[in-house]
Amino acid sequence: MPNIYVEELVHTPIEEQIIEIVERKGIGHPDSLADGMAEAMSRELSKEYIRRFGAILHHNTDETQIVAGRSNPQFGGGEVIEPIYVLLVGRATKYFNGEYIPTDKIALKAAKDYIKQHMQNLDADLDVVFNVRLGEGSTDLQDVFRRRKGQVALANDTSFGIGFAPLSDTENLVYNVERRIYEEFRKINPAIGEDVKVMGLREKNKITLTIAAAFVDRYVESIKDYDAIKEELERFVRDISSEYTEREVEVFVNTADDYEAGCIYLTVTGTSAENGDDGSVGRGNRCNGLITPGRPMSMEASSGKNPINHVGKIYNLLANLIARKISENVEGIQEVYVRILSQIGKPIDEPRALSIQVIPKRGYDIQKIERPARDIAEDMLGRVGEITDMVIEGRVRTF
Repeated sequence: MPNIYVEELVHTPIEEQIIEIVERKGIGHPDSLADGMAEAMSRELSKEYIRRFGAILHHNTDETQIVAGRSNPQFGGGEVIEPIYVLLVGRATKYFNGEYIPTDKIALKAAKDYIKQHMQNLDADLDVVFNVRLGEGSTDLQDVFRRRKGQVALANDTSFGIGFAPLSDTENLVYNVERRIYEEFRKINPAIGEDVKVMGLREKNKITLTIAAAFVDRYVESIKDYDAIKEELERFVRDISSEYTEREVEVFVNTADDYEAGCIYLTVTGTSAENGDDGSVGRGNRCNGLITPGRPMSMEASSGKNPINHVGKIYNLLANLIARKISENVEGIQEVYVRILSQIGKPIDEPRALSIQVIPKRGYDIQKIERPARDIAEDMLGRVGEITDMVIEGRVRTF
């Protein structure tokens, strides 16, 4: 394929830089909640379109917004005073081939189900008000027929996706600390909510983790109880950190707490969206689950975009998959960066340019890396349609 370019990148590898900053917004963060609901709506709409017509019709649900509510958290249990407001907005095909599709109902159910599945203390029926405002999309019958015959979809926009590999120690640590707090620590101690943000700072060989963890008031009896749970969480994070790095790791939890003033991070529902923190799709993690200011990033929101021809979603996912596979399978690579640019109206398996930038390990020649890296990119471009299935089946994350 003539539009694939492989070159050596002359750049200080991230692990050799003095300062590295990495962030992850957890599942219950308002921005992540917006991403999660947007992606859930897109998946369910895709499944319904396939069930009815054998193909995914045009839709995008990537503009979902969260307006924070008000709450009165108290030790032993408080209450939500004003519910969180969620605007489910985007576009969907509501009428096709003589048949109406209940897109608003499908989207609403998907968003509610997402909250119920991922938020233990947030009542999707009482604590959240949903407003569905999906605009009308359209799908041309010939376009659907073309896809049915196995032809590749055409790019909906001129846009780009970016991916890199491998993750640094700090990136790997930040990602897994949030995941394991959500999946493991909350089972030990339900006082920790789903809204956990992890900020990692590496200064030379020392990593500092600053964690903002929403506590759930019904499981906390006093300031003393709160402090004991916070110390337990700090120990948990310190203990698991050695699994991801040999560097020194320092852990801080809820550094804005002021015990004398009674100011602590206490919530009723486990998310800051209950009391003043709004959320929007695309304002949080990139599709690799991280925010990495030391690496190239796309500003595209991957969640909620249709998985057929929206290159803002497909190319970001594909770029990360290509980078990961090259890193894992081509010898001599220290870092690899992949950028894919589409051209509107052109087949998505024929990008306008696919750039592979490599920082080789010492002693390795870029000439020996170029051919296998190019082969991997060509192979994965040829199977770009598989990303659609991965997205619909939930086998790949978008935030």
